[in-house]
Amino acid sequence: MGLVIRRGPSRAVATILWNRKTDEFTLGQWLRGRIYERRSDLSADGKHFIYFAMNGRWKSKAKGAWTAISRAPFLKATHLFAKGDCWHGGGLFTGDRKYWLNDGYGHSELQDSRTLYRDAMFRPPENYGGECPGVYYPRLQRDGWQLVSSERRGELSDVSIFEKALSGGWILRKFAHAQVGAPPGKGCYWDEHELVNDRFGVKTVQQDWEWADVDGQRLVWAANGQLWAGYLRSKGVQDAKRLHDFNSMEFESIVAPY
Repeated sequence: MGLVIRRGPSRAVATILWNRKTDEFTLGQWLRGRIYERRSDLSADGKHFIYFAMNGRWKSKAKGAWTAISRAPFLKATHLFAKGDCWHGGGLFTGDRKYWLNDGYGHSELQDSRTLYRDAMFRPPENYGGECPGVYYPRLQRDGWQLVSSERRGELSDVSIFEKALSGGWILRKFAHAQVGAPPGKGCYWDEHELVNDRFGVKTVQQDWEWADVDGQRLVWAANGQLWAGYLRSKGVQDAKRLHDFNSMEFESIVAPY
């Protein structure tokens, strides 16, 4: 299973379950607020979703920003931790029923179903700070990406370069940016991608890919509000197929079935 986080307009976000065997998509719920996708994770069995969210209602019970665990693809919390600011937050699954909470300056526990357990022993292998890279970079490395370098590209701009080896000598390269004053349409954390094959002397910059990864024998990527899949041949990506177009989606009030 996969979980698509579809944002837009900027203060509305939806979650959609993606069955990667059948490429069927099932809508979960909408949230009027922001989900920080780089501080979120899906359990390996596809049943639970941990996420960090913010709606700015600072006097509410959840203090305007919170970490929650839900039953994928829904957002209704089975575990809820009020945060009150956007430092740290979110987490990773360390097993189907265990999770690490990116605690930082602390959460206030509001709800715990006791069906999952906090992994008090886990620590990310490297400390990448309290915001998105602190969860995102360990998640990438857990999922097969290799961090090859980190560079400063200006006073307020850093980029970390990750690579994943593919079949046929291909390499998928991810440039994870942390940047103040990012290009139009990008947040302060954003990714770009390229495909490289030294055997064939090919290097292709995929300027519109906002996200990309490997799914079995195929390459999958998100671009312009759509999810795509294709296969790598000697000349690059072939047999590209659009799996789903999320652009027409609009906010719906949906009640979780639990």
